[in-house]
Amino acid sequence: MPKQKTHSGTKKRFKLTGTGKVKKQQAGMRHNLEVKSARRKARLNNDKLAAPQDAKVIKKLLGK
Repeated sequence: MPKQKTHSGTKKRFKLTGTGKVKKQQAGMRHNLEVKSARRKARLNNDKLAAPQDAKVIKKLLGK
Protein backbone atom coordinates (compact mmCIF):
# COMPACT_ATOMS: atom_id res chain seq x y z
CA MET A 1 0.00 0.00 0.00
CA PRO A 2 1.40 3.46 -0.89
CA LYS A 3 2.37 5.99 1.73
CA GLN A 4 -0.06 8.78 2.58
CA LYS A 5 1.13 12.16 1.34
CA THR A 6 1.30 15.13 3.71
CA HIS A 7 -1.34 17.76 2.93
CA SER A 8 0.59 20.80 1.63
CA GLY A 9 -1.84 23.45 2.92
CA THR A 10 -1.91 21.88 6.38
CA LYS A 11 1.85 21.74 6.81
CA LYS A 12 2.07 25.47 6.04
CA ARG A 13 -0.59 26.43 8.60
CA PHE A 14 0.00 24.18 11.60
CA LYS A 15 2.90 22.99 13.79
CA LEU A 16 3.05 20.25 16.38
CA THR A 17 4.41 20.94 19.86
CA GLY A 18 6.73 18.53 21.63
CA THR A 19 3.79 16.96 23.47
CA GLY A 20 1.82 16.47 20.24
CA LYS A 21 -0.60 19.39 20.51
CA VAL A 22 -1.38 21.44 17.39
CA LYS A 23 -0.38 25.12 17.22
CA LYS A 24 -2.10 27.54 14.85
CA GLN A 25 -2.15 31.26 14.13
CA GLN A 26 -5.22 33.16 15.30
CA ALA A 27 -7.59 34.76 12.81
CA GLY A 28 -8.04 38.51 12.53
CA MET A 29 -4.57 39.81 11.60
CA ARG A 30 -4.96 40.17 7.82
CA HIS A 31 -6.79 43.45 7.27
CA ASN A 32 -8.35 46.50 8.96
CA LEU A 33 -5.33 46.70 11.26
CA GLU A 34 -5.46 50.49 11.61
CA VAL A 35 -8.88 50.12 13.28
CA LYS A 36 -7.66 47.64 15.91
CA SER A 37 -5.88 48.76 19.05
CA ALA A 38 -2.23 47.86 19.63
CA ARG A 39 -3.25 45.78 22.63
CA ARG A 40 -5.74 43.79 20.54
CA LYS A 41 -3.20 43.25 17.74
CA ALA A 42 -0.61 42.03 20.24
CA ARG A 43 -3.10 39.52 21.64
CA LEU A 44 -4.13 38.32 18.17
CA ASN A 45 -0.51 37.90 17.11
CA ASN A 46 0.09 35.01 19.54
CA ASP A 47 -0.21 31.40 18.48
CA LYS A 48 -3.04 29.32 19.85
CA LEU A 49 -3.68 25.61 20.36
CA ALA A 50 -6.25 23.99 18.09
CA ALA A 51 -9.28 22.35 19.66
CA PRO A 52 -8.84 18.59 20.34
CA GLN A 53 -11.61 17.74 17.86
CA ASP A 54 -9.81 19.65 15.10
CA ALA A 55 -6.36 18.45 16.15
CA LYS A 56 -7.29 14.84 15.36
CA VAL A 57 -8.08 15.72 11.73
CA ILE A 58 -5.05 18.01 11.38
CA LYS A 59 -2.67 15.30 12.63
CA LYS A 60 -4.10 12.87 10.10
CA LEU A 61 -3.49 15.40 7.29
CA LEU A 62 0.07 15.90 8.55
CA GLY A 63 0.63 12.15 8.47
CA LYS A 64 1.21 11.85 12.25
